[in-house]
Amino acid sequence: MAVASALVASLGAAACDEGGGGDDLAAVALAGGDLTIFDRSSNAFRMPAPNLSDEEARRHLDGDAAFEAAFVTAPAPVHAGLGPGFNHFSCTGCHPRDGRGMAVAGSDTLLSPLLVRVSLAPGAGDPAYPGGPVPVPGLGTQIQDHAVYGQAPEASVALTWDEVPGEYADGTPYTLRRPRLDIRLPDGSPLGDEVLTSPRIPSPVFGLGLLEAVPEAALEAAADPDDADGDGISGRVNRVWNPRVGAMTVGRFGWKANTADLAAQTAGAYLNDMGVSSQYAPDDDGSWELADDVVADTTFYVQTLAVPAPHDLGGADVARGERAFRQMGCDGCHTPTLETGPHEIGALAGQRFHPYTDLLLHDMGEGLADGRPDGEADGREWRTSPLWGLGLTQTVLPGATYLHDGRARTVSEAILWHGGEAEPAREAFRTADLRTRAALLAFLQSR
Repeated sequence: MAVASALVASLGAAACDEGGGGDDLAAVALAGGDLTIFDRSSNAFRMPAPNLSDEEARRHLDGDAAFEAAFVTAPAPVHAGLGPGFNHFSCTGCHPRDGRGMAVAGSDTLLSPLLVRVSLAPGAGDPAYPGGPVPVPGLGTQIQDHAVYGQAPEASVALTWDEVPGEYADGTPYTLRRPRLDIRLPDGSPLGDEVLTSPRIPSPVFGLGLLEAVPEAALEAAADPDDADGDGISGRVNRVWNPRVGAMTVGRFGWKANTADLAAQTAGAYLNDMGVSSQYAPDDDGSWELADDVVADTTFYVQTLAVPAPHDLGGADVARGERAFRQMGCDGCHTPTLETGPHEIGALAGQRFHPYTDLLLHDMGEGLADGRPDGEADGREWRTSPLWGLGLTQTVLPGATYLHDGRARTVSEAILWHGGEAEPAREAFRTADLRTRAALLAFLQSR
């Protein structure tokens, strides 16, 4: 820790030379608090937290093996239970190197990391669980576009893109893209107009234990659903069903904060993505296939992944970009710093860390709207995504894309899609001069 402290001090001195923002940059050098590692390689998202005990480190390795396990059709001596419908056969298939997944779908490939969530309008039937979306008969709430031998996939998914031209205030043109889905049932017919759809790419899984350990009270205190402070930002919590405790709790995981904790997130992924049932996501008859300790170990693995430190914090462009980040109002939702409370995993407790998210729902405008409610989140609301590790995205998975459906090919495109509560920040970026835009991107790429 002495080396890390010296590094923080040197970064602070370098950044302060730029005049303004230096203290902030130095403070966020330890992005994950005591869970920070100084690794900018392609494996940076896959490393265990450095503050684990020997026993915790061994359990982390057990969870790592479970996370990488490839499921197969039963009967089988190990990892049985795949299907009958599925999107992929392993956790790493959707989260390569524990990072985000690609915007790829289709029955003609073994890789379908892009998922399509489906539901009917609220009130059109009974929800899948208390407060949840209304499942589509024959499809549930997620299309499984692959199936085991002898079974037909629920539907086929074809993804194409429509171009959306635009330009910066200085006349520089850009082209965005919007996804277009063609979903066909086994008989070749399209989905009915009554079905709400929402394509989603998988998110990185590192640092999630810290986000889980932020007290609910802190999230509720940060929420401003009626914009009482008049800043144009009205973040609010999503309240969702938590199968682990059998009650409604604050959601914090998923693109719409529709999952309460990592145990529920893990169980849901096993069932919806791989067709493998477990204690918190059982089969319709209440039984399940996956041993409880496997789900627990996988959850522990995700909870105890390290957070890579940012880099180049002393660079002039990074310091200038950090100031632009604040001046444009980006930190109104991408809150730099959070703190954890007590947690059953001691390594997560009492940490001050810097994810650049408030974990709240925000209206992001019609351009990003999917029109599909989830819990208390409406069709225009999305949870603020963390920005830590953003600069490692292309190192971990070259060609990876951004936003909930992977429409943004670059960070600039992701910013330009912001609307709703984030429209003033987007316009501040779009109308800024080239040097300021470049500095902001340098800051984001330093995360």
